[in-house]
Amino acid sequence: MAMIAFIGLGNMGLPMAANLIRAGHQVQVYDLQPEAVSRAAALGAIPHTTAVAAVSHANVVISMLQSGQQIEALYSSNKGLFGHLAPGCLVIDCSTIEADTARKMADMATKHGLDFVDAPVSGGVAGAEAGTLTFIVGASEEQFARAQPVLAHMGKKVLHAGPHGAGQVAKACNNLLLAAQMAASCEALNLGMAHGLDAAVLSEIIQQSSGNNWVMEHYNPVPGVMESTPASHGYHGGFQVSLMCKDLGLAMSLSQASGSPVPMGSAARALFSFHHSAGHGGLDFSSLFRFYHQGED
Repeated sequence: MAMIAFIGLGNMGLPMAANLIRAGHQVQVYDLQPEAVSRAAALGAIPHTTAVAAVSHANVVISMLQSGQQIEALYSSNKGLFGHLAPGCLVIDCSTIEADTARKMADMATKHGLDFVDAPVSGGVAGAEAGTLTFIVGASEEQFARAQPVLAHMGKKVLHAGPHGAGQVAKACNNLLLAAQMAASCEALNLGMAHGLDAAVLSEIIQQSSGNNWVMEHYNPVPGVMESTPASHGYHGGFQVSLMCKDLGLAMSLSQASGSPVPMGSAARALFSFHHSAGHGGLDFSSLFRFYHQGED
């Protein structure tokens, strides 16, 4: 089994690291929050107080951070990890960041004799906990072949999107569509409820009709319709509004770079940005339903 260093133990990173431990890997961990490191240690991880110490003797490094700026600082600063890893080490970044940053990191890694792949995820906290995430990988064929067995311990599907950066482009496209789906689903459900329909009944009708989508099947935004969703738990857990706003910003940058029109995505971004500015950035993104329902924003 591999010696794996895992950097970033937030809502997604901690359960991902836990699945690697359950698979029998030795997992060395680091996070800026000591409490997160302690939680990982309780699950069997080897705790460290610095990122440099965490990657010692590792032949695989996995990072799960929130921004491209953080990834650059982690790997390529004067004290970055690229200078501390043995040649041949595999670096898997599961963060959702700019495609250009992923390509830049891959180029720098190559100069250090390292393999770097971008592997952002889809599936949310529930998928991370259950080990059913989808990994969207940007890498060469050879690098994908190296990364796939490791990622398979944390996910149900490992998909090769193309060369470096392609994973990030595909993830941005997916979340652009997801945001529009969530906004449209909130609109439709609120409209039906305003005319006296029961949310659960309307949801079942839509699921059996042409308007069905992933949100309606797995992530209903109306409290009480699906017991397992964040909506039924005060919109806590899941995928935060602040992160959706970040991902939509990445999609808008891609749109500008290619001149691709994204009117639906732009509308979704405006809605989530308004919801965020109303103080709901820490809630799950399905809390956008509050924007529609009884003017709760």
